[in-house]
Amino acid sequence: MYIVIVGCGRYGSLLADRLSCLGHSVVIIDRQKNAFKALSAEFSGFTITGDASELSVLHMAKIDAADCLLSMCNEDTLNLMVTQTAKFIFGVPKVIARVYKPSYESIFRKFGIEIISPIQLALEAFLQDLDLDRGPENEAQ
Repeated sequence: MYIVIVGCGRYGSLLADRLSCLGHSVVIIDRQKNAFKALSAEFSGFTITGDASELSVLHMAKIDAADCLLSMCNEDTLNLMVTQTAKFIFGVPKVIARVYKPSYESIFRKFGIEIISPIQLALEAFLQDLDLDRGPENEAQ
């Protein structure tokens, strides 16, 4: 797959590394050139320093050929803008955004953008780990 990732922070860099190691073609975009230092030595993709809200930067990333765009910034408004552009202007088949603030989830869903919310995932993991389905009679087991 040809995958464009926006944001080379903690999540973006880990995802880019993993996808690259799995043999996918990856381009990662970030406003800060220093952000790319988070990528491992095994990363075999390409980096673009620029603002992904600018069409010229998305053209540099060859967004029109992308199978997938993952917007991983910690700015929900930027993620929304980039994913809408990828989906509705460039017709990228698979578009997923990281949602930083849970209050924004409904906005993304309203536009038909798939989301990943690390906060919601962590919350669900904690609740599952607490195993609240067990009754008081089963707690001693």
